[in-house]
Amino acid sequence: MTQTNERETQRWDLDVLFPGGSESPVFAAFFEETERLVGQLLGELKASDGEAGDDSFKDRLGLWTDGLQRALSRLRQADSFIGCLTSQRMDDRKAVAWTERVQTLAARFRQASDLYDVKLASLSERKWEEWSASGGRAEVAFLLRERRDAVKDKLPPALEGLAGELAVDGYHGWAEHYQTIVARISIPWEENGETVRLSAGQAANKLDHPDAAVRDEMGRRWEDAWSGQADLCADALNRIAGFRLKLYGARGWNDPLREPLKLNRMSRDTLDAMWTAAAGALEPLQRYMSAKARLMGKDRLAWHDVEAPVGENAAVIPYAEAAALIESAFGAFSPDMAALAKRAFGERWIEAEDRPGKRPGGFCTDFPESGQTRIFMTYSGTPGNVSTLAHELGHAYHSSLVHGLPPFAQDYAMNVAETASTFAEGLVSDALLRLADGDAARLALLDERLQRAAAFCMNIRARFLFETRFYDERSKGMLEAERLGELMLEAQREAFGGALSSWHPHFWASKLHFYLTDVPFYNFPYTFGYLFSTGIAAVAEAEGPSFAKRYDLLLRDTGRMTVEQLGSRHLGVRLDEPEFWKAAVERAVADVDEFCALGLKG
Repeated sequence: MTQTNERETQRWDLDVLFPGGSESPVFAAFFEETERLVGQLLGELKASDGEAGDDSFKDRLGLWTDGLQRALSRLRQADSFIGCLTSQRMDDRKAVAWTERVQTLAARFRQASDLYDVKLASLSERKWEEWSASGGRAEVAFLLRERRDAVKDKLPPALEGLAGELAVDGYHGWAEHYQTIVARISIPWEENGETVRLSAGQAANKLDHPDAAVRDEMGRRWEDAWSGQADLCADALNRIAGFRLKLYGARGWNDPLREPLKLNRMSRDTLDAMWTAAAGALEPLQRYMSAKARLMGKDRLAWHDVEAPVGENAAVIPYAEAAALIESAFGAFSPDMAALAKRAFGERWIEAEDRPGKRPGGFCTDFPESGQTRIFMTYSGTPGNVSTLAHELGHAYHSSLVHGLPPFAQDYAMNVAETASTFAEGLVSDALLRLADGDAARLALLDERLQRAAAFCMNIRARFLFETRFYDERSKGMLEAERLGELMLEAQREAFGGALSSWHPHFWASKLHFYLTDVPFYNFPYTFGYLFSTGIAAVAEAEGPSFAKRYDLLLRDTGRMTVEQLGSRHLGVRLDEPEFWKAAVERAVADVDEFCALGLKG
């Protein structure tokens, strides 16, 4: 097969990682070896005694550090592979069975990690300083300090281990149940005179179709489909939140944001400064939406119009053309970034085929043992699809920069991961805008850019408001589906103001992010990443080509610093104060006036 044909192939290659899919004997052997490694570590850590800080103890602590990092890398590899299998075919029951085994092993790994952290904490400060600075541990000293300090926030290791084991069939089990619910979504649709059944992923692509009649009809059917599953979704969401709150209570935590803030290595001051600035985008974005509504012949936009393209005849962008556009845009900023994208297309790292049976959404997942990533999406040729593809390739580039670091130092948080991805989106958008030929093309590109601003400053803000209020009420008891819909509407109306004529009350049911158990509050990191990357783009524009290397260093450090330290060291800014965020928001909405003027001309 030629390179050109490889690029046009929209199915990823998983066999190069583990041949045979969910029945792969190579994967089974790999996983069994990983199970043995984790079991050995757990056994040694449980049996360990001795004086904390003596030479023998410190030697063993070094061996455990190395062993845990090997196990972590292998576990990530296994989790990514099974996640790819269940996403490409939601009816792959053998892959679902593997999911439970991976989660069970992850729980045992967390037990070993908790015991290890207690060992770290048992060292005196003086002995800790000596040990962490020796044996090549300087590159992971930040992570080790983080783990050492976190011990006081946790239950005793035995109880944390029990909670992890119970989570497999409880906490994580409800998240897997949600995937089963998603697989039930089958929406009838008329195409070429025949009725077909669309999966959730296929139907979602119709919601931003250029034809308003298609959007309106799918919007109605989409809402009806999720209404039909609302009671099941409410059960899953309530149980996930209930488990989380009970565990937090046992640890003595009274703020559901405590864990996500720690996971994202950011302070509450930084979060508050960011959201205060984001709320300032409401007025200009309302003006943008009003102008867009006029272009569409409407008084106000409907919920499903926000991400629709302006104009009725937006051309479908072939996959190969999207690949070339992205490579070119990346190359204008960084040859290394372009080379990574070219490799991803050429070696078939991307699952993009538009077919039934796939889960909705998109993601990039890392295979650290192979030094590769895999990207999942459903590509139908819309400008939004091109943005998603660039977004996920931004994640892939970030992963490539940390692959050479020790596994602990590769563990960067979601908010800085979203920085790399939205920065990549911005590169593609800027390049296309520079090449725009005529007012109509420029208007469409400005619309795509402002869609992103609305998504991160309004839609994501609505998700955050909903989830914050949901957790407050969930602490007092279960919420019925009707109440969840009320909370969702309240949050959407507050975040969007009066900009829309219709809403999505079952968004809480249709959005996977509310059901993820690995990262709670899977929303504010997106806005952080968008606005942080917007601020980074301003620095890049001012500095010129030399900034690309500094950008690489910033991304490489994302697993070794807090976000406040990243901002200070690499950009010279304070992220826990409002100035940086206000400037980023102003840049994000800077296109509104031009969009409105072009809209009036049209």
